[in-house]
Amino acid sequence: MNNNIIIEMTDIVKSFYIGTPNQLDVLTGINISVKEGEFVSIIGQSGSGKSTLMNIIGVLDRTTSGTYILDGTNINDISDNGLSEIRNRKIGFVFQTFNLIPRSPAIKNVELPLLYAGVGRKERAERAEYYLELVGMKDRMQHQPNELSGGQKQRVAIARALITNPSIILADEPTGALDSATGRIVMDLFHKINKEEGKTIVLITHNNELAEETGRIITLKDGSIVSEVNNSNLHMHSKYI
Repeated sequence: MNNNIIIEMTDIVKSFYIGTPNQLDVLTGINISVKEGEFVSIIGQSGSGKSTLMNIIGVLDRTTSGTYILDGTNINDISDNGLSEIRNRKIGFVFQTFNLIPRSPAIKNVELPLLYAGVGRKERAERAEYYLELVGMKDRMQHQPNELSGGQKQRVAIARALITNPSIILADEPTGALDSATGRIVMDLFHKINKEEGKTIVLITHNNELAEETGRIITLKDGSIVSEVNNSNLHMHSKYI
């Protein structure tokens, strides 16, 4: 891990119904910095503001106030089209629900971000095959999602998140729909990607055990950070820790 800061959030506020009697302040003065190559978890109960914060980190939503610098770029200064480009290039998303296209084989699902980026067919296929092999799914690349288990679907989704070679992987409850044994496989994969590919990973979770595997744990409550712990005592669940 180097010392370059890739995520720098200062005094981030996110409010809804601004200026009305029922104004809702979901995030209140969030300050976060994440270095390249870190594996960080953001935890909190339902309603703590985790999803809103994830949407802002992933430039799916804008702040009400405060400054967000992503890999040297001030997000406040970027147009909506520019945000879309940054999202596609710099951030790989992994969701609890997989979000795979039902009637497309795994390899076509993984290729999809490159299709949007205008990459040629041959390069798309080669890169998709490489990342499917990385996640242990090369032998299933012609299978459609309904022919895959939950864990296999999530590994395909991780390959899709990696294919644009993003700076950051943003994982929102990535094991939430999986049993514990399958979730273990997925977490091992994140550790592998972090250690071997050098990816910065931000894990959004309500699961304290998963958070304990990451290098830093940021806890949200009622839209504020209530603790930030450098986790030197990592639980030794994974061979990659």
